[in-house]
Amino acid sequence: MTGGDREHPNLPRYRKVYEQLRRQIEQGAFVSGQLLPSENELAAAWQVARPTVRSALEHLVADGFIVKQQGKGSIVTGKPKNVGLLSLKGTTSAIGRDNLTTHIIVKPEIRQWKEAFGYELSDMEKEAGCIYFERLRLVNGRPVFYDITMFANLNFPRFTARNLENASLFEVLRTNYQVEIKGGVQQLFAIKADRDLQNYFEVRPGHPVLQLIRKIETNRIGIYLYSKVFCNTQEYALSGSF
Repeated sequence: MTGGDREHPNLPRYRKVYEQLRRQIEQGAFVSGQLLPSENELAAAWQVARPTVRSALEHLVADGFIVKQQGKGSIVTGKPKNVGLLSLKGTTSAIGRDNLTTHIIVKPEIRQWKEAFGYELSDMEKEAGCIYFERLRLVNGRPVFYDITMFANLNFPRFTARNLENASLFEVLRTNYQVEIKGGVQQLFAIKADRDLQNYFEVRPGHPVLQLIRKIETNRIGIYLYSKVFCNTQEYALSGSF
C-alpha cells in the first residue's frame, strides 16, 4: 500500500494519485516548467491503470497545477496564482504550513440556523442544520485570523469528530469528502475590536480589525461554506492578485 493509500484509504484511486502529485508540486518536488513523468511511468509507479493516471492529470489541469501540451506531455505550472486570503484559496496554501498554526476555539458541532452572516439560506440548508466551528490562526506565533465557519450538515459523516487543529479546512473537505472550492463572494468591513477580539488578538480597545464575510461555492450542488473572518493586519498584509 502506498503512502497515499494509508493517508486516505477511502479515496478513489485517481484521487490518491492526484493528491500525491499535487502535494509534490506544492512542496517543490516538481517545479514550474518541468515535465511530469509520462502516463505509462506514473501508472507503473502507482501500480494503477493509465485511465486512472489520465483522470488524475485532468484534475491537475483543471486546478491549475499543470498544462498538457501535445507531443510533450504534462508540464508543471507550479502552485496556482492568487492564493492570498482575499482569493478563494485557503490560508494554509497562502502562508505555508511551517508558518501557520490553528487553534480550535469551538469544536465542530451541529446547530440550527436561519441565516448565515446575512446570506440567505435555501430551505434544504435550513432543514439540514449547520456544522459550526470557530478557529484562531497564528502566523509565526502571532494571532492574525479568527474565523467562524458554517456549512450545511448534508453528507459530511463524522465531521464533528475530526481534529481540525493545525489542519487545512479546504484540504480536509477535498480529501475526505471530495468537496472542491469553486468560487464565491465576499464583503469587507473595517471594524474596531470588541472584547473577544481584543483577547484573541492581544490588542487594546479600539484596535482596527478587518472583517470579511464570505459565501463560498463548492462543486457539490447546494453546498456552500459561509464564514466570518476577522483579520489583525497590524503586522501582516493580506495578499491577493487581480
